[in-house]
Amino acid sequence: MAARNISVPLAPPSSKEARPVEAGPSARGPGEPGGRPAEPSMEVADRERLLSGAHHDPHALLGAHPVPEGVIVRALRPFAESVAVSLPDGLRMLLDSEGGGIFSGVLPLDSIPEYTLLVRYEGGVELEVEDPYRFLPALGELDLHLIREGRHEQLWKALGAQPMEHQGVAGTRFTVWAPNAQGVRVAGDFTFWDGTQFPMRSLGAAGVWELFLPGVGEGARYKFEITSRHGGRFLKADPMARRAEVPPDTASVVTASHHEWHDAQWLAHRGDIPVHEAPFSVYEVHLASWRPGLTYRQLADELPAYVKDLGFTHVELMPVAEHPFGGSWGYQVTGFYAPTSRLGTPDDFKYLVDALHRAGIGVIMDWVPAHFPKDDWALGRFDGGPLYEPGDDRRAEHPDWGTYEFDYGRVEVRNFLVANAVYWCEEFHIDGLRVDAVASMLYLDYSRDSGQWTPNAFGGREDLDAKAFLQEMNATLYRRVPGVVTIAEESTAWDGVTRPTDTGGLGFGLKWNMGWMHDSLEYIRHEPVHRKYHHNEMTFSMVYAYSENYVLPISHDEVVHGKQALVSKMPGDWWQRRADHRAYLGFMWAHPGKQLLFMGQEFAQGAEWSEGHGPDWGLLDPAYGAEADHRGVRDLVRELNGRYRETGALWERDTDPAGFAWVAGDAAEDNVFAFLRFAADGEPLLCVSNFSPVVRHEYRLGVPAGVPAWREVLNTDALRFGGSGVTQGGAVRTDGEVWQGWAASVRLTLPPLATVWLRPT
Repeated sequence: MAARNISVPLAPPSSKEARPVEAGPSARGPGEPGGRPAEPSMEVADRERLLSGAHHDPHALLGAHPVPEGVIVRALRPFAESVAVSLPDGLRMLLDSEGGGIFSGVLPLDSIPEYTLLVRYEGGVELEVEDPYRFLPALGELDLHLIREGRHEQLWKALGAQPMEHQGVAGTRFTVWAPNAQGVRVAGDFTFWDGTQFPMRSLGAAGVWELFLPGVGEGARYKFEITSRHGGRFLKADPMARRAEVPPDTASVVTASHHEWHDAQWLAHRGDIPVHEAPFSVYEVHLASWRPGLTYRQLADELPAYVKDLGFTHVELMPVAEHPFGGSWGYQVTGFYAPTSRLGTPDDFKYLVDALHRAGIGVIMDWVPAHFPKDDWALGRFDGGPLYEPGDDRRAEHPDWGTYEFDYGRVEVRNFLVANAVYWCEEFHIDGLRVDAVASMLYLDYSRDSGQWTPNAFGGREDLDAKAFLQEMNATLYRRVPGVVTIAEESTAWDGVTRPTDTGGLGFGLKWNMGWMHDSLEYIRHEPVHRKYHHNEMTFSMVYAYSENYVLPISHDEVVHGKQALVSKMPGDWWQRRADHRAYLGFMWAHPGKQLLFMGQEFAQGAEWSEGHGPDWGLLDPAYGAEADHRGVRDLVRELNGRYRETGALWERDTDPAGFAWVAGDAAEDNVFAFLRFAADGEPLLCVSNFSPVVRHEYRLGVPAGVPAWREVLNTDALRFGGSGVTQGGAVRTDGEVWQGWAASVRLTLPPLATVWLRPT
């Protein structure tokens, strides 16, 4: 049952919460011979605050407390006909009704005993339940101190719903940060979505509210009913929920993990080679549409095998955190700690990650700390006013996406996000986070006109709080999780995105090269006859190639919303488009930097991607057309990844300028680009791209001396890839003619609209 509002009347609790018992002897009531003393009455103000959900310490009123006459027991059980106390010796004492669902009575005892409550509802149903208000706080002082300081790096273990055994009783500890609330109560399917029965207590200056509920366990659905300082009352999903209902339902779900990992070998060695010196080619996936209808566990049977066959080193998963609208592709997150339940449980998602690791494939996850949606049941105005978002309206709302931005200057909010990054990597064994929309976080004036933003303390446009948050996130993650990598989607020239934090950088491991992506796609759109006028768009990236550690991304953003799929961006007829597509991929894999390719582009899908449809897998059916039409492009991607992994020149010195040298960077009239890549031991790889539709015979290019001959190791024009089959026809001998500043040269046959790689024989 989903939580929609708080007006549902309370029915008797379910059998999950309590169990029926046999009747037994009852204590006499007050005033009877041998009866118990009369109980002290509750203050009117306390009563009103308790029943209205605005009391900060319900445990001071409810439960068992010593009084001069003995021990008073007070219970809040709305709609109950009667409540009795059951003692271990079998004695039962009927409590008196004070109205409003409050029952109380004084036991003539010297100390507080162990006891349960016997709650009778209409129809004679009697249930024995533990009293939540007899338990001490289930959250320690160290946790509260770390939360106050904003330094709780495993925040998910302190806040949220945690199944546990407390004081020898099984149940769930509920905790939530709501510092501005007058009161907080737990509502769930176990209370029929009425929070009256279970008010929480404030644990002081940390702003944390806590309640241990015996008998509530895994699978229970819940929300927090918050009474704001202004008196408003509303239901909110748990910001720290580790599982959520399947959208459009919005309740949080109590959960615990039972997955047993089998990837110890992967984790032990994933960081053996620094990522910027290792092969790193990424297949970007939208899980819900890769194979529409598959669950996490079904995907685990297919995705690892497919990615391994194509030779990618990693997958990058578009956001998997819970989100209400599927059309947002996961970029409008409401459940930052919960994998989307559309595809299964959190353990099911762990099973998928485990399967990928066992196949030797790393898992990068898209992470969205730049903004969150305004849904009234989620983070926005969480306790009745700005909490996760800034109080300044000019800064609180993101002008492009109609969402709220996080208040990076508030230590608890920063802790929420830093711990979230740690959570995914520690609990789900994620190997890296691609951080979305970093530029929108770093600049106070991002998408804002004059007067819509306030400069920082130094008069600048940089958001110093966001910078500090990113530095803290990266430093914490790299310290806690060996072998992890963080990747920034940052589209400006911010200095030091991938520089270490101890030298003033943001501390990311890699950065998306948006400049290369935009420039190269702009070049390839032009008809070959016009490309000579745009030659610099393919060479300019080398001016700044070593300013950061780069990834070259052809992501989902480039194949939607009218931008066309990669192959459809190319000019000419269908053969020329596919040839350009193959040549471009060959150039991309050889260019300094890591690679990322979005699903469907590996087999030249011509249609734009749709989250409701996914890749056009039918194009790979041999019955659809010629083998080399789409299957040939996929075979090329497999070949690119295989050659890439075995060729150290393409990744060992990715961030070292000595690992690259132009041979022909100025051949604009020919639409030719030629360069050398060098391995750590100096072995070269010659990469040549001909982006004109003509064969160029005897094309002389300079090469280093000392290499007697070169062998073609990749040719995107090969027949098996769908090309015209123009090749070198064997080894190419080096002659001693000085050319283009090199001590020797070779004469090559350049296929049309193709890229060739050559290595020394």
